[in-house]
Amino acid sequence: MSRAIEPPEGRRVFTRSFTPSAADIDANGHVNNVVYLAWAQDLAVAHWASTARPEDSEAMAWIALRHEVDYRRALLPGETALGRTWVSDKAEGPRFDRFVRIDGPDGAMCAQVRTVWCLIDRDTGRPRRVPPDMVTRFG
Repeated sequence: MSRAIEPPEGRRVFTRSFTPSAADIDANGHVNNVVYLAWAQDLAVAHWASTARPEDSEAMAWIALRHEVDYRRALLPGETALGRTWVSDKAEGPRFDRFVRIDGPDGAMCAQVRTVWCLIDRDTGRPRRVPPDMVTRFG
């Protein structure tokens, strides 16, 4: 994943802004790379919370299987980033791809993330097929 990602036409996108704290700034004077990954996870969790029905949240949970991150532009102290996330238009069994793009205040991409998530059954801890209606609600 090296070219900039954008959500497909008509795809529902969840957004949130992020302003780095002093602890987010590394020795190079910009937001540390691991902070972008934390923001990507925060976006995913908030997106799930905004979309899931109470019975979904009680019965199911998500675990991350893989993160692929591209870093492009340093986010500097005092800058506010816009994070956007969307999911794939289809699930593969229990797996669901999520995409995140974090842009600086100038609109330039700071980082982008492709994450593979796995839906699990809370009672058993085992993978669970993503229900088709869940794909529709996220889309």
